[in-house]
Order: sequence, then C-alpha cells, then structure tokens
Amino acid sequence: MRQNCFNFANMKNISILVPETAVVEAVADPRYMFSAVNEFLKSEGKPPVFSIQLVGMTPEVRLAGGAFSIHADVALQTARKPDLIIIPAVSGDLSAAIEVNRPFFPWVLAQYENGAEVASLCVGAFLLAATGLLDGKPCSTHWLFAGEFRRRFPQVNLMEQKIICENKGVYSSGGANSYWNLLLHLVEKYTNRDMAILAAKFFVLDFDRQSQSPFAMFKGQKMHTDDEIRQAQEFIEHHFREKISVDDLAGKCAIGRRSFERRFKAATNNTAVEYIQRVKIEAAKRSFESSRKNINEVMFDVGYTDTKAFRDVFKKITGLTPVDYRNKYNKQVLSPL
Repeated sequence: MRQNCFNFANMKNISILVPETAVVEAVADPRYMFSAVNEFLKSEGKPPVFSIQLVGMTPEVRLAGGAFSIHADVALQTARKPDLIIIPAVSGDLSAAIEVNRPFFPWVLAQYENGAEVASLCVGAFLLAATGLLDGKPCSTHWLFAGEFRRRFPQVNLMEQKIICENKGVYSSGGANSYWNLLLHLVEKYTNRDMAILAAKFFVLDFDRQSQSPFAMFKGQKMHTDDEIRQAQEFIEHHFREKISVDDLAGKCAIGRRSFERRFKAATNNTAVEYIQRVKIEAAKRSFESSRKNINEVMFDVGYTDTKAFRDVFKKITGLTPVDYRNKYNKQVLSPL
C-alpha cells in the first residue's frame, strides 16, 4: 500500500528530471522551492528535510536553442532512490519531446513500482502520460493543450479545469505557473501546513487555488474529421447571439438529433448545449476585458436574457462571477456595478 503520510524527521530524496527541451524555469523553480524550505527549517533550528538532485540523461542539457544549459547532479543510471520524481514542463513539438525523452520512462516506472511518487508540471503531463502511469487516473495539464492531450491519451481522465490532480502517488498540475500550487501541496504533504503557508508567503503565491478556469480561453475544438459537426460549430460561432436549438443544428447538418448529439460530443468533448454556452461566455469574457459595458449589456450582447442563468453559466465555466471577472481583468472599471 502506497504511503500517504511522511515522518517529518526523515530526509526525502527529490529527483527533478532534466528532460531534453525542458522549460528552464520548470526545472529551476522546484529546486528553488524545496531548497528554500530547507533554509526555512534551518532558520528554525531544524534539520533540512529535502535532498534534491537534478537527474539527466547526460551531464549537461542545453535548452532554449542553446541559450541555457543545465548541469545535472547525477546521470540517470547513478541516481539514488527517490521519494518523489518531478517531471518538468517541456517546450516545442510534444511528439518529438516524448520520443527524445523515452529513456527516462523505464526508470520512472521502476521507481514508482519501488514506492516513489511522481509529479508532472504543466505539459510535463505529456511525458508522464507516455509512461502509462496516468492510465485510468485523473490528470491536469495546460488548458491550451487539453484537446491534443485527449487525442493522444484517451485512456487518461483529463480534468483540464483543475490546478492539481492526485491519485495513488501520481500528481499533475495545470498550466504554466500553476505548478507552484502543486509544489506548495507537496511541501505541505512532506512537511506540514505551517511550512507550506510560509513558502506561499515567501514566494507571494495564492494558497489553495483550485481551478485554472478563470485563465482558460475557449478556442473551439476543431481538430477532428467530422465535417458536419465542424459546420455546426462554425454556425454556432457566427450566430451565438441568436437563440440556437440542438434540433436546429441537427437539421442544418441533415442529421438525426440523437446521432448529431452523439457525434458532436465525440468530436468536441462537449455537448452542443455546452459548446453554445462556452462560445457565449468566451465572447462575454472578451467584452468584460476590453469594454466599459455593464453586466446586463454584456449579457444581452451574447444572447442571454436571464441574469441568474447568465451568472450561473459564467461562474460554472470560469470559476468567477461576471462582476469578479470584470474587476479582475478590466483596468477601466472604477467600481463594481
């Protein structure tokens, strides 16, 4: 049975992988976080709790087109047994990143089977999923890559709105800087809540953020081969201010309603109603960000007439109320309406 709590007095071995094409910050930041916690502990007269090693396939990994290089502490073959493995985000072509980093995968699998936990940061989830460790488990990654992730790893339960996913010692984080929230979560798990709060204050981080929905931009989901469904999507995007029914869409595509709904869900991972809502709310978000219109004006502009329905759908999709979203992203707003 995998261990769920840790003895604070025991040193924990953290292995931060240095993949080819890694994002430099996603290697440096976890090292900084765990090193800082060690310093906090020493300042309290306590022993450090983390032993950190950068693990590479080669002694030096050149990144960002050679602009940076990271010197690994140890080679993969000589790395000590970890308690936690961190898989950083990678950049560039994700298929190429998976292929070039495959030598890491057997080692990660062997360490997991030997009791180590494994955490991916942002699109590092693509490398983690390629090991097979995420099969049947929940996972988060950058919201922008959700469609590609689902196509590549349909056996993984992607939860794109989540900042942190955790299941049986396997962790993943949402997009970009949200990995700091996962690092805080791991600090709390390996030490205690007080130390995690101290780290949050030191790094000036929002503690316990749960969702990346307020940051997501809906781009539509058209990376599929169903031409009739793509036609329906384009109709929605050009007529979202109007009242659109599923029957209307099915009729325009000359498809029976049940078949249309099944195909729409399969192609876009949304029901037609959800897709219409997301297109409307994305338009509302853009208006809140760039105009001085009040809530009712924006609501009517995107085709809603019921204030409560608009507010409920907006909050469901973004995690914020319309007023909170506008106040967060629009500098022109002087006071909430």
